[in-house]
Parts: sequence; structure tokens; C-alpha cells
Amino acid sequence: MRHVAIVGAGVSGLSCAETLSGAGIRTTLFDKGRGPGGRMASRRIETAQGTAEFDFGAQYFTARDPLFIEQVNHWERSGLVSPWPAARTDAYIGIPTMKAVLQHLCLRHTVHFSSQVKGLVRNGQHWQLAGPDTGEDMFDSVVLALPAEQTATIITLHDFNLGRAALYARSQPCWTGMFVFSERVEHVSGLIRDSGIITWAASNRAKPGRSGPESWVVQAGPRWSLDRLEQSPDEIGPHLLAALEQELDITLPAVIGQSVHRWRYALSAGTDLGCLWNETLALGACGDWLVGPRVESAWISGRLLAEKIIAASPVRNS
Repeated sequence: MRHVAIVGAGVSGLSCAETLSGAGIRTTLFDKGRGPGGRMASRRIETAQGTAEFDFGAQYFTARDPLFIEQVNHWERSGLVSPWPAARTDAYIGIPTMKAVLQHLCLRHTVHFSSQVKGLVRNGQHWQLAGPDTGEDMFDSVVLALPAEQTATIITLHDFNLGRAALYARSQPCWTGMFVFSERVEHVSGLIRDSGIITWAASNRAKPGRSGPESWVVQAGPRWSLDRLEQSPDEIGPHLLAALEQELDITLPAVIGQSVHRWRYALSAGTDLGCLWNETLALGACGDWLVGPRVESAWISGRLLAEKIIAASPVRNS
């Protein structure tokens, strides 16, 4: 049976794995994180008032592609996602967190977490992953389901044309603050969009299926984030809190827990390439940066690459 290594257990990597597995092709995923998520990541903060859990990447997703709509409808019937009309009429979120869908999908595949892939080694007609915890298995094909900048550093050494496409696809950063307050923060909708330095802020109470202490996510705009990209989280946190306080026009309650995260590769411009694939080398890449800046785009890109791999596979089943 053909064996494909997929580097990255986010939306695009798992979408690729789903389509390949459906065609009888074996997959193994590797991710440097401790769990799935990528831009659909969630984080817990323990406080004196209990556990606060944050969606600190993508705040919701939409569905326009017919096959993705079908998939989202299945997830909704399974209780993995729920509409969030307050965000927009066609918005969905994971239940109980954004990463719930990816956690569910990981159960269907072989996934190695805390496994950082630093490079690829070509050995005859096969590939081996280079990294401290990637093992010694040989693979027929490799998929890089990573941000463009991380893809470029690996793929350029094997195919300059594919690497050039990744090098040209630049991402925008986003500083994100997660704050837990001692008391309820009053706001009509619990949502703030594109105001001052804030591109998005939301209370967990505003989302369906959320509970826990009073918690807010605050995300800064890409230009502001870029100008302060190399500052420390300790420096950024007070700015995000001050911006939230200004937009709410209140004095915020005491902060009883917080975390600040720098997304270096938060927002992709997208291209019309769909995916990257070198059939001769059996090497490819997928991700939202090859389609557009949406969760759905990542899913589509992973599926498109899987279809190319399936078409190039001499053996469908064994």
C-alpha cells in the first residue's frame, strides 16, 4: 500500500488525509504541536474561578464550496459544529472549541504530535523525514501542510519552482490576547470588529456552547502587529487590554488570567494555484495560502492535492 507522510495536522493536512484514506492510501501525519489545531487552535488557562478555554486563532469559519458545505452539514449533525449567527449569518464554530473537528478527525488517522520536521531526505524513490522525533520510516510521497514561509524552507531544496511559489506567498501577522476577568464585562453583543487597533474581539459568552469565567479574545490588526512583531508578549498584553477598555468605554475588572500569542503567519493573501505537486518527486504542498484566507480554503487545498496524488498512484488498494 502506498504510504504518504503529511507534515502538519491542521485543516489542510487532515483534509488531505481524509481524501487519501478514502481512496485506500495509507497516511501518517506529523505535527510539531502537542495537539491538532493550527489556526483552529484552542488554549486553556486555569484561574481561581475555574478553567477558561479560548479559540485564539480562527474565530469562526464559513462554507461556500458544495463539498465543504456537505462536510459541515455532517459535522453539525454530529454535534461537532454549530452556527454562530451573531458573527455572521453563515458562520460556524466548533463545539466545545474550534479544534473539536480536528480532534475528531485525528482519531481516524495515525498522527504523531511533538514531531517537528526540519527537512526531507530523498532516498531512491522514497522520502525520509529529518527531525529529532520523526522516526526512520520511508514514504512514497510527502505533503507539506504548513504556512507558506515554513513550506518554502523545506521544499525549495528539492524543487525551486515549487519553493518560489511558497516564497512569493507572504502572510500577515496577528498579536492575540486572551484575558480572563474577575467579573462580567458588559457589552451588548460581546463582539468588536475593526475598531482602533482591534481587528476582532469577542467574549466567550457570545459564542454558542461556551462556559467558564468571563473571558475575551482580542486580536490586533496586521499592520499594528507587524510594527510590533518582535516585541515580547509582556509588552503587547497591556496595549491589547487598553484597546479593549477604550472600545468598551469602561474600566475593566481585574485580570485573573491571561496569555498573549504571536501569530507570525496568521493571514494569507491566497493564490489561484490550489495546491503544489511535483509528480516526479511525489512531493507537494497544500494550505489556505494556495487558495484564500479561510478555513474552507485550507480544506479545499488539502482535497485538491489528495486528488492529484490519487491520480498519480499506480496502486489504489492492496
